[in-house]
Amino acid sequence: MATHNGERFIRRQMETILAQLAPDDEMVISDDSSTDRTLEVIRSFADHRIRLFTGNTFFSPAFNFENALRQARGDIIVLADQDDIWLDNKATVIRERFAQAPTGPYLIALDGYVVDDVEQVTEDSIFARLNVGTGFWRNVFDNRYLGCCLAFSRELLTVALPFPRRIPMHDMWLGQLCALVGTAEFVPVKTIRYRRHAASRTEFLRIRFRPWLQIRRRFFLVAHLLGRSLWYKRVR
Repeated sequence: MATHNGERFIRRQMETILAQLAPDDEMVISDDSSTDRTLEVIRSFADHRIRLFTGNTFFSPAFNFENALRQARGDIIVLADQDDIWLDNKATVIRERFAQAPTGPYLIALDGYVVDDVEQVTEDSIFARLNVGTGFWRNVFDNRYLGCCLAFSRELLTVALPFPRRIPMHDMWLGQLCALVGTAEFVPVKTIRYRRHAASRTEFLRIRFRPWLQIRRRFFLVAHLLGRSLWYKRVR
């Protein structure tokens, strides 16, 4: 989990995650310059499975997530946003899918409900909202690998880290890269409530309507994806 000023919703999210973790699992949290009560809320759980990394000044969700991934020690890595809600089946579905995982880097995206600030369902399916599907170019121009839906094998980190400096977002990089060097699947099982609140919509609109920046970032994304996948295939 990557956090930044998430005190409003983070307690609810952490409760739904910790309830599903085994004793030897871990919850890695990288905090990026929070100035509210986020750290206080996290520390109030006093759970030995939580590994909190503070004092970061990335001012970037992508590189805050990269820092969390660098600290992760598990064989299966699941991304979580600070303001969503895990359904009770999420960890079970992930464990079952990875028990049958193919060889090589493996990534799955799981479906979920879209909800508002008070967890009322506004859309019945994230997948339907995004019109998900595989295909390199369609996901370059309109990313369907939503970070909060992703789980992947540790092997993907051997090729995904370090993140290139100019990628648009971490989820695009991880999903597209795994599709090139391993196996990426969309699994139509709902496992989260994806919270779309006023702050997240404002940030989305602020980024979306900077077209030249997005074109430039996607150019660098494609270049780095192709370069990293060729490197991986040479060294494996």
